[in-house]
Amino acid sequence: MQEQPPIQAESDPIPSKRYFTIGEASKLCDLKPHVLRYWEQEFEQIKPVKRNNRRYYQRQDLLLIRQIKGLLYEQGLTIAGARQWLAGDAGDDDNTRYKQLLRQTISELESILETLKRK
Repeated sequence: MQEQPPIQAESDPIPSKRYFTIGEASKLCDLKPHVLRYWEQEFEQIKPVKRNNRRYYQRQDLLLIRQIKGLLYEQGLTIAGARQWLAGDAGDDDNTRYKQLLRQTISELESILETLKRK
């Protein structure tokens, strides 16, 4: 069975905005902008909206980028291995990656709830 990448509990919750600039995405994912641009070329699933020669990432892009970061940096997969994992070719069913995204979203929502309770 395929091992799940750990949920990044230390990541800041993603604000409820529709679009994020590459600078905002870079900060939220703790990656440099050139890494995001490179990953766009390597992972077909990352598709920021491009307007006036600028990139705008959506929430699902940021969740995917965080997942890829976990696969590469924490699990030690190569880019090709992460590509296969995201494509569902790693031996487990296709629902695994969606379950991971849901777990990460739930974790972020719980973090937001705790923050709101403290205020």
